[in-house]
Amino acid sequence: MAPLCRLKNGEVWRDDVTGHKVGVLDAANADDVRLLLGDDRARLIVNDPPYNIVVGNANTACLPKVDLGDYMDFSAKWVQNACAIMDRDSHLYIWMGADYRDGFQPLPDFMLLMRRFADLNPRNVITLRNQRGYGTQRNWMWVRQELLYYTRGQPGFNVEAEYTDIPRILRGYYKTVNGRTTENGERSKSQFIRAGNVWVDVQQVFYRLEENVPGCYAQKPLKATERIVQASTNVGDLVADFFAHSGTTLLAGERLGRRVYTMDIDPIFAEIAIRRLERYRATGKTGWQRHSPFPELESPGGTARWI
Repeated sequence: MAPLCRLKNGEVWRDDVTGHKVGVLDAANADDVRLLLGDDRARLIVNDPPYNIVVGNANTACLPKVDLGDYMDFSAKWVQNACAIMDRDSHLYIWMGADYRDGFQPLPDFMLLMRRFADLNPRNVITLRNQRGYGTQRNWMWVRQELLYYTRGQPGFNVEAEYTDIPRILRGYYKTVNGRTTENGERSKSQFIRAGNVWVDVQQVFYRLEENVPGCYAQKPLKATERIVQASTNVGDLVADFFAHSGTTLLAGERLGRRVYTMDIDPIFAEIAIRRLERYRATGKTGWQRHSPFPELESPGGTARWI
């Protein structure tokens, strides 16, 4: 598919409409990160790096499982590069996996690595609870995805973005305030519950959803990304993403009025991110569902041959 990609290694696409940028660049290379950001600083970084976990029961060249030490060296480099382009008061969110077949790496190792970066403050571990999962008859079904949250300085946080559309129905937490006993619902500012750090209201992406991008196995839900962006930035702020993949952060920024600078070392994923943005602007659709982002490669039946 390389001939179908408008960018080659080391090149950056600049959007003339809102100022987004997409590059075919290496997150672990400081010069590449500077090429994308220049003198700009990001108020928010949302990174979804490869997890060093075999995908589809096969160790492939595209998503390889490498020595854990090598993976942590790679991680240290891109985290250092992220720190270099973060604003004085800013947020950093990192999706990270855990392989139960291999000591739950790399999640615990990565969390220990983050202690090296003294100017980053650990704030939370968020769990996205999938409605669909995987497992065996001899284990609990695996339905969770972990999201690590760090800050630098004292950035603002928009708590309104945390509220879900789940009605507040449970009662029982009573408290006496100024001589009057009230139930938690009476004291709440909303009839809906807050997401907290266990998100149960977000459907993970699969082929029946419009936002699905075939071939992007690690695609994160647009709703989750928009929640992060709304909680951590204001309109016009700069958001960075070192691992574009399906282009979800780019699309979230477009929909919410933020500039996004994103990159991927693979020109195919960089092209997908750009095409997804262009498709949204042209049609209002957030993905391709069962169709390929590359219609040039679709079979006569309308399904993607390259998945």
